[in-house]
Amino acid sequence: MFRIPLIFLILVSAVYAQDSYVAARNDKNIAEPLKDATNPATRPVLSKYYDPQDGVSLRDLINKALESNQEIVAARLEIDKARARLLQAGLRPNPTLDVEQTTGRFTGSPGDRALSVGVSLPIEIYGRRSSRIDLARIGIEASEADIRNRERVLVANILTNYAQALGALRELEVTERLLDLDLETTRVVQIRVNEGEVPPLELNLLQAEVERLRARRQLTEGKLQAAYTQLKLLASIPYEESFRLGEQMTSASLPALPITTEAAIDIAMRTRPDVRLAQIEEQLAVAGLRLIRAESRPSLVANTRYSQDRATYDSAAVPFAERGRSLTFGVSVGLPVFNKNQGAMAEAAIAINQARSRREFGERVVRSEIIAAFQRYEAASRAVATLETLALPRTTANVETFRRVYELGEIKITDLITEQRRLLDATRDLTEALGERYRAQADLNIAIGGAALLPEPK
Repeated sequence: MFRIPLIFLILVSAVYAQDSYVAARNDKNIAEPLKDATNPATRPVLSKYYDPQDGVSLRDLINKALESNQEIVAARLEIDKARARLLQAGLRPNPTLDVEQTTGRFTGSPGDRALSVGVSLPIEIYGRRSSRIDLARIGIEASEADIRNRERVLVANILTNYAQALGALRELEVTERLLDLDLETTRVVQIRVNEGEVPPLELNLLQAEVERLRARRQLTEGKLQAAYTQLKLLASIPYEESFRLGEQMTSASLPALPITTEAAIDIAMRTRPDVRLAQIEEQLAVAGLRLIRAESRPSLVANTRYSQDRATYDSAAVPFAERGRSLTFGVSVGLPVFNKNQGAMAEAAIAINQARSRREFGERVVRSEIIAAFQRYEAASRAVATLETLALPRTTANVETFRRVYELGEIKITDLITEQRRLLDATRDLTEALGERYRAQADLNIAIGGAALLPEPK
């Protein structure tokens, strides 16, 4: 009963689809929006961020950051403060002048008077002054090591964002290359649609893939801009000022690495600023205890005093006056009977144990960082080799084969798009592996102290 209307509907749909297909074949003026060269969406953007001739290098960014970073500039003043403390520590104690005048005018003896002048000078014994100077000198070394470590941390932040920028730059380049290939394929498909060789659906599918790549390019450009913004902040480059990188991920280079983890650990223990700072802080705590012990011993003050006096006496015959002069020498000894700096010495001993524990923990952290960076670097290197020599060449060859076969009309556009997405995935995997290898190499350079990336200490 319902078969005749159902068959009728099927026939009508088939005729309508055939008419639409014929209309598409006869229409020679189908819109080609992707061919518009003035469309901003079709313009490449890689040149805005990359210039192999005049672009800035990693070394340029590091030098500019170390010269103009306000936090580093302010921290370097700590060295001047430490030198001022050394100057103060080397100064000897000041003498004390005592002047005393005695008169009997207000007590009924107007002729009686006396004058004494005394000078006292503290004498530093038990190595007080030398202990104070040693403490100040170690303080200078601690300030210098702290600045060096701040510079290392700043370089590490620059390397992190620089690696992100390089990764986004490579992904942007690959995306634009695939986008250009899709635009060329779109033109071919457009011609085939106009000639009636393929249905318009294939053009729509390819156009959707082009728009997907454009969206991917926009996301990648956003990541690249974010990395550039962070680099501007770290290098104290004005936000409105633009710059372009002078190298890409495949050509970026870092200082050579030690061959073994043992060699890297040995270098780090000798040159890494934070390890050196932990060692100096332990020395600083020991020097502080030594100074407290010196100050807990008896103190000595040498003094001298000149005195002259005049006294009048009433006698039965004639009143007379008597004059006297004297020069006195002596010493004052401070006896640490009750206050022997017991609390300060106990605190200093605890500070030594704290500094030693921090140093030992810091050394273990350094070993762990170096081993982990080596493992990451070796794994990423193996992944890069596999992708560059096996996966990517085969996937690229497959895409070219699919493209030629599609032009011959042997496969559908969906097959080409699927294979092209495999190429895009393989390329992203290679970009990720290259970025991981670069980051691991950068982390390893920082883990061993970053001496090759930092300027020579002044």
